[in-house]
Amino acid sequence: MDVYLDPGALADQLATDVRAGLTASPKTLPPKYFYDARGSELFDEITRLPEYYPTRTERAILDEHAQDIAEITRAETLVELGSGTSEKTRLLLRALRATGTLARFVPFDVDPAVLKDASAAVADEFPGLDVQPVVGDFERHLHSLPVSPRRLLAFLGSTIGNLDPAQRAGFLGAVRSTLEVGDAFLLGTDLVKAPSRLIAAYDDAAGVTAAFNKNVLTVVNRDLGADFDPDEFDHVAAWHGEHEWIEMRLRSRQEQAVHIDALDLVVRFARGEELRTEISAKFRRETVERELSAAGLRLTHWWTDPAGDFALSLSVPG
Repeated sequence: MDVYLDPGALADQLATDVRAGLTASPKTLPPKYFYDARGSELFDEITRLPEYYPTRTERAILDEHAQDIAEITRAETLVELGSGTSEKTRLLLRALRATGTLARFVPFDVDPAVLKDASAAVADEFPGLDVQPVVGDFERHLHSLPVSPRRLLAFLGSTIGNLDPAQRAGFLGAVRSTLEVGDAFLLGTDLVKAPSRLIAAYDDAAGVTAAFNKNVLTVVNRDLGADFDPDEFDHVAAWHGEHEWIEMRLRSRQEQAVHIDALDLVVRFARGEELRTEISAKFRRETVERELSAAGLRLTHWWTDPAGDFALSLSVPG
């Protein structure tokens, strides 16, 4: 396992991000801190909710077109950014193996424990495959990806939607800088649709997304010695038509002060004040194509489900 992000660096980054976000106006926290062990369990529950369509829709597109992707790219190395458990990626691995080109799989994520387990599971399922996990942050360490002929970089789940436009431009530029002639980039993007469906997907009737959202407060309490009371915040999901993204927020139920011991910081909330914890941008084909082009990537293929809810795009340098 190649490690470019050690636990000390993660703790330092959390402290930096929390101080910056909670002293800003409006207050924010980055969504990457949802995903401790409990947060990952909750997100897995979210993906199975009837309201939450992205995961099953993307999987259906992959199920239909993985062999097309394998035959077009003939990739020898599959790199998955933000790999998690690599469940959907197995469809690509099977297709590339059937094509006869696959030699190596590089799962890339911030969590070494999840990477270790997922890598072992993939290695068991695909005997002879060289599995080379990398611990890193996809916004900082793409330059450290192993180089080999005909790589396919996959960034699935519409995780790119958690980045604002400037962050997306920086990320796509970094992707382009890592790609050589013969490489390709597979991107999953959730598409613009009726706001009522989007809000339902981020504010489910069972309250799982609310628990997931509040989990970020538990992470800050545990890792930075804060005294957030999650019950004193309400989960909010709102559609921003101007930006075409969903915002997840936590709304303070009353005036309160939160102490964060590790930062020697007191954060005050007014009654009704909101803390933004995530944006989830939704896309149109022309937006995706424009942003890829600005980064020096040329869109070559575009696949969607019959309802047009989600898209996978394939692009190459040039």
